[in-house]
Amino acid sequence: MKTDGEVRIMFRERAKGKTQEQAGARAGMSVRTVRNYEHRGTLPSQLQPPRRYRTRPNPFAADWPWVEEHLTRDPALQATTLFALLCQRRPEHYQAAQLRTLQRQIAAWRAQHGPAQEVFFTQVHQPGIVAQSDFTHMTDLGVTLGGVPFPHLLFHLVLVYSNVEAVHLVLSESFEALAEGVEVCLWQLGGVPRQHRTDHLSAAMRPLDGAGRSQATARYAALMAHYGMEPTTNSLGAAHENGDVEQAHFRFKQAVDQALRVRGSREFPDRAAYGRFLQELVRQRNLTRQARFAEEQAALRPLPRAPLDLCRELRVPVSRGSTIQVLRNTYSLPSRLIGARVLVRVRAETLEVYQGTTHLLTIPRLLGERQHRIDYRHISASLVRKPGAFAQYRYRDDLFPTLVFRRAYDALVQAVPHRADRDYVRLLHLAAGTSEAAVEAVLTEFLGQHQVPAFDLVRDRLRLPVASPLPDLAAAVLDFGVYDDLLAGEVGRG
Repeated sequence: MKTDGEVRIMFRERAKGKTQEQAGARAGMSVRTVRNYEHRGTLPSQLQPPRRYRTRPNPFAADWPWVEEHLTRDPALQATTLFALLCQRRPEHYQAAQLRTLQRQIAAWRAQHGPAQEVFFTQVHQPGIVAQSDFTHMTDLGVTLGGVPFPHLLFHLVLVYSNVEAVHLVLSESFEALAEGVEVCLWQLGGVPRQHRTDHLSAAMRPLDGAGRSQATARYAALMAHYGMEPTTNSLGAAHENGDVEQAHFRFKQAVDQALRVRGSREFPDRAAYGRFLQELVRQRNLTRQARFAEEQAALRPLPRAPLDLCRELRVPVSRGSTIQVLRNTYSLPSRLIGARVLVRVRAETLEVYQGTTHLLTIPRLLGERQHRIDYRHISASLVRKPGAFAQYRYRDDLFPTLVFRRAYDALVQAVPHRADRDYVRLLHLAAGTSEAAVEAVLTEFLGQHQVPAFDLVRDRLRLPVASPLPDLAAAVLDFGVYDDLLAGEVGRG
């Protein structure tokens, strides 16, 4: 009997105008067989009526009412679960090889009697209408900066019609990172769509209190108004409503992994070099989407004159411990600000501290909650006057700026425990007033020679050599003969 493929070849050859003999030779069949299939106009598989009988007895016939009862009560029960229960009920009757039979019967039952399932409706997208964005974790790619693992995320924005994408490297999923990412990505794309869709930002909003969430909502509305975009969000638990960017996450991380494998290393000298690597990869991926992006560009609205540069502003008091509390984290400030109220502008990765309109300092923002960052330069003068406070200081571990300082303190405790705290806080004060690197170099030298890094010795080693006196210009004899020779030579040539 001929196969469907052979008969299709014959039909195709006949449609080209070939004779029955030629078509039959091409398909490997006789002229009579060609004539029969042309007369019927059907494929061989269509000549066989569907089988409506079982070839062997149903092993689950006796227990099927019990199975159907359980499926009716809870349609989510799996065939493996029900088969395991059947094997417990009748261990001598069922064997492991019969599981696939039960799975087919349950699938057939669900097709006729199972509950209705959620329908996903295919969407038709128009150019310039929707951009979707979300954060994606990149830490599992194993990227390192200077030999140190680099935990990070990407803010990922995708134009739904053309799938052109833009990315921005961030360290945490915060509202400030969202606002910064939206602006950076829009300026990379060079235009503004009509809608911006994201999820409910639960991770970004969770660290905030009620007032903070209200302020973040107002600032997000201001950001959307600045760019003239309509903000939309997914329904709760419906990640597929942001499906374009979710799929883009998966594809982009695959592309990054492959590019890193081709590169032969996941090590980068610094964050800037890694950022350039990502942007080049985005550029290459967007090259394949230029045709549809050309349509989308024509529909995008122009960017505003300048970014909004949105940030959260907090007014916080400086405590007696020379610290401030920002978003449940503790930071130190110079002790001269104790008792004052300062303005803190919270950005994605930094905190900018102002007094009035005067910018005082910028400090790195901590990730998470209940973290602390104490700069010994801010409090070293007070510690020198109160060295006894060092031993039980709540944030004492922050006062070891490097491992060398920690080793120096341990050496002092072992050699001169009665004055270890006093000498160490003086070393900190010395580093604050001169150079941390210079003090660290001297400490390294002392520790390498197994010498106690006492404060007086370190201070003396740091003293600069006395400069040599200036030469006595009055006693110097000046010889102008060389100039006379030059002038004589010029006259002779003239």
